[in-house]
Amino acid sequence: MLKFGIIGFGFMGQTHADTIEKLDYTELVAVCDTNAMQFKQAPEGVATFLKAEDLLATDINTVIISVPNHLHLEMVKKVAEAGKDIICEKPAAMNAAEFDEMMKITQAANVRFTIHHQRRWDKDFRIVKEVYDSQTLGNIFTIKNSLYGFNGNMHDWHIYPEFGGGMLYDWGVHLLDQMLVMMGDSQLKSVYATVRNVINKNVDDYFNIQLYFDNGITGQVELGTYMLSEKKDWFERHWFLGGDKGSANIDGFNPSGSITRTTELLQSVGGKTTMTPAGPTRSFGPPPAGRIVSEALPEVDVNHEMFFENYHRFVKGEEELAVKPNQIYQLMKLVDAIRESAETHQVVTLD
Repeated sequence: MLKFGIIGFGFMGQTHADTIEKLDYTELVAVCDTNAMQFKQAPEGVATFLKAEDLLATDINTVIISVPNHLHLEMVKKVAEAGKDIICEKPAAMNAAEFDEMMKITQAANVRFTIHHQRRWDKDFRIVKEVYDSQTLGNIFTIKNSLYGFNGNMHDWHIYPEFGGGMLYDWGVHLLDQMLVMMGDSQLKSVYATVRNVINKNVDDYFNIQLYFDNGITGQVELGTYMLSEKKDWFERHWFLGGDKGSANIDGFNPSGSITRTTELLQSVGGKTTMTPAGPTRSFGPPPAGRIVSEALPEVDVNHEMFFENYHRFVKGEEELAVKPNQIYQLMKLVDAIRESAETHQVVTLD
């Protein structure tokens, strides 16, 4: 049985409490927050504490850390010293050096340690990964992962840079993690990034990140909290994969889209003008009838509870941990490189 305590009982802490209540291999024993008003949302019978030390003195075996980002390292130290296993909210740390310290602390204390990257089980991502892994698009040369919003402003402590606010930490680490997981053993070689404060004065709310992998694929991750359009389902997730045997579009958290191909390619003869319905030798313009065909996307069955299912089986020794600390260390190194690239306007090479 996973006997949980939650440190930080704001939105994510309460979300974790709701999830734990649904699972038959978990029990929520206690929650902790510096604001006693948050305890109104605690399930009946769950102990409440204002200090982490008091929570850690209970008979819990696993702690979920869901405090603001700048407090993650401090809480990891306290929980590890108490000998409890740790699931920490993302972003794991403020930078790679902090996360390296976390790994050393948890290894020395001999406690289990992972990061809550539940969006590895997003349905749209899993469909994209299935398309990628199947090689149905042939040699893929580009992948774009984007998310757009209309409200512009952020909320709560996310507006303070000293607390680890901003969209690169909030959504960026999810989008980047998905891209790295999809690439598997392919190595990220370099990155070029633009990071902007468009609506929010103090924290980033727009980024466009170019990722260059050793398999020849260029990845693009773009997010904007104020990117407006009247297009249907614009304010959703968007994926595009381009290969030499077709393309794939996947849109929305509850995904729609298709795999698209051509029935034939334009044949060109060197030294001669080739006429097309759109004019001579043009690759652009309206295609002739029947040239573009589509196929259904693959079906997947996933949900965020699978993060905890994997963690439970890992604790029982039945399978490997899905979200490994060394993967998250590489992710935090990438975040550091993105900030460097945005500041210097230079491509940054990763070792």
